[in-house]
Amino acid sequence: MPRPLDNPAPLPPVLAGPLLRRLEPTRLVFWLVGSRELSLTLRLHGVGAIPLDAGKCTVIPVGTRAFVHLIDVALETALPCDTRIDYDLLINGQQPIADWAPHLLYDNTSGPNFVLRSRIDQLLHGSCRKPHHPAADGLLCVDRLLANETDPQHRPALLMMSGDQVYADDVAGPMLRAIHALIERLGLFGEHLEGAVVSDSAKLYEHPASYYHRADLLPALESNETLRDRFFGGARKPIFTSSSADNHLVTFAEVMAMYLLVWSPTPWTLVNPQPPALTPERLKRYALEQTRIDGFKAGLGQVARALAHLPSLMIFDDHDITDDWNLSAQWEETAYGHPFSKRIIGNALIAYMLCQGWGNNPDAFSTVLEKTRGLSASGDDRYLDAPVQDGLIEELLCFQQWHFVLPTSPALVVLDTRTRRWRSEMALKQPSGLLDWEALSELQQELLDHPSAIIVSPAPIFGVKLIETVQRVFSWCGYPLLVDAENWMAHRGAAQVILNIFRHSRTPGSYVVLSGDVHYSFVYEVLIRHRKGGPRIWQITSSGIKNEFPPTLLEWFDRLNRWLYSPRSPLNWLTKRRRMRIVPYVPEHAEAGERLWNSAGIGQVFFNQQGQPNDIVQHNSNGAPKTRMLAPDLSDYPD
Repeated sequence: MPRPLDNPAPLPPVLAGPLLRRLEPTRLVFWLVGSRELSLTLRLHGVGAIPLDAGKCTVIPVGTRAFVHLIDVALETALPCDTRIDYDLLINGQQPIADWAPHLLYDNTSGPNFVLRSRIDQLLHGSCRKPHHPAADGLLCVDRLLANETDPQHRPALLMMSGDQVYADDVAGPMLRAIHALIERLGLFGEHLEGAVVSDSAKLYEHPASYYHRADLLPALESNETLRDRFFGGARKPIFTSSSADNHLVTFAEVMAMYLLVWSPTPWTLVNPQPPALTPERLKRYALEQTRIDGFKAGLGQVARALAHLPSLMIFDDHDITDDWNLSAQWEETAYGHPFSKRIIGNALIAYMLCQGWGNNPDAFSTVLEKTRGLSASGDDRYLDAPVQDGLIEELLCFQQWHFVLPTSPALVVLDTRTRRWRSEMALKQPSGLLDWEALSELQQELLDHPSAIIVSPAPIFGVKLIETVQRVFSWCGYPLLVDAENWMAHRGAAQVILNIFRHSRTPGSYVVLSGDVHYSFVYEVLIRHRKGGPRIWQITSSGIKNEFPPTLLEWFDRLNRWLYSPRSPLNWLTKRRRMRIVPYVPEHAEAGERLWNSAGIGQVFFNQQGQPNDIVQHNSNGAPKTRMLAPDLSDYPD
């Protein structure tokens, strides 16, 4: 284990947060992690001091010196909309945020603030934030926007993060070293392991395979070979990216430490990790990753400041848990049929529930939250209660309330496209549909009679046809894992139902679909062929926040897609979307003909009174001017 700082100073009271989560005029939800159970008071401008007792603040210990505080405050009188509301969190009734987290304050302010928007007239969105990717962090764009905002009515309604907020399966060596140092510093709970060559987390952390060789933690048995190849080794993807799982997070403590290290600068001040013993080749890789991690953590103060001022909503995609999570029925059989991989998935789900899922919709998690309290109630203050942990994992694997709906204008419907899959009836290895029939039926009911709606689907519903064709070919050949064959059109049943929902006469006349996942950005306007009066659909994809597609490869895909699937190409009639007219927008700074924008950053969408987008912008984290997505002439795209 890496050693924490020598002669460490006392721990700060707050390790991460506050993060603003779901905010409504009569309800405020915050997330915060303290080094002890804190006595907190929420002070609201125009309301006064609100003591956060047990009815308003649920505290979940995750270590002897780490406590998640889930703050949920109901207000008797509605707060005003479209005006700046100052707030503060006082420790022991007297220590304001300015004392214990001055990095959360903008210039010339004494505390943070938020704005409750009366309608969603603009929002920010993005996905895929990998700390050791060389691109700059797109969340810094959010901070710059807020720092320059002077009119509260011009503040975005929310930040929607549509997947891969953390990469539990793709971790840099220096990040894993910092995770282990933080586990030691905070006394994050250990756990007992089954099905691995190590019996518990302490032995895992000190094992030679703990860095860059975690596939070796599986016993060398013939029955484990498929699991090793599909789960721990990472599926090698020659078409898109080379996926690396050799530092895959395993324990609950590792995932919780990761969340602290990607959302707050404070934990980095508590540790001083040094490289472990590595081969010269691994040490070279470690040094490169260290430079990227150093750049990432330098901006965390600004990231934390933005998340303390703007409500954020989140939904998982695969990397929040593990690459290709639930891609096919065969993948599920392999991963859930082994106790070690099942525990890894379960640990990431527990951490996701505490750090992301709960803040989207607290009412859905009251039962599982009570069971989470029991994780550390075994009498051993160093280890989680294994039977309680396994029981909670079983419940979360069957949990069906990860999705959520905001009763906003327009309505915001966030889909869980990972756990409610439509498994292929043709072959277990074929990709599963992203939503099963029951979930799609529920989606249709949610959409009925709304004039407009914003749907958040981590994977684009209307993707790039050529890339989907490549994925389909690899799936036919029995290798869907090689190309991340996870798109809506990959499963006939799911594709037909979602397209029929869009054509239903009582569902909205205007849809905006926000997506991520793919590591590039694009906008399509989608029209129903031979049907006047709608619906109109906009597919708006912004990806990644801190990730990008291999540029040369994307350039060729973009070019070939334009050639092979031009508006008059007969190949369009071989796709499941042949009844729809797909009109790509043009990135403002693109080269001639370019449709796919490859730059890390954050997306911004402005809506008119009818809930339709009237301005679509991609903010580039590399400092380049913002890129507008420009609508083409519809006459160039025949009906």
